[in-house]
Amino acid sequence: MIGIDLIKTSRMKRLMDRFDKKALQKFLSEDEILLVKNHKTAAGFWAVKEAVSKALGTGIGSECAFHDISISKTSKGAPKIELSEKVIESFNVTDTSVSITHDGEYAIAVVAIETKS
Repeated sequence: MIGIDLIKTSRMKRLMDRFDKKALQKFLSEDEILLVKNHKTAAGFWAVKEAVSKALGTGIGSECAFHDISISKTSKGAPKIELSEKVIESFNVTDTSVSITHDGEYAIAVVAIETKS
């Protein structure tokens, strides 16, 4: 399953300017917040979580909430995602892949999720 999301980074900037850290806490864990360098990074993380929920076919909600998706970095700095046990079991997830890119005022994320048949 594949999901993609696009966000205008200025939207995240406005959110962070208005609500500061509380804006990030809505969709990121404390460990994820430590990885955020600026509003563009935060926008990319938002796009990742939205792309995951789209790949699962649910959108963000009770079946897959923002905090059911964790973003971290590999030793080489590439993003990686981990899903909660609830999501893994509900959707029979066996593997995930993610890519984030930024261009100008936009952040885009693409997620691929493999499942057991």
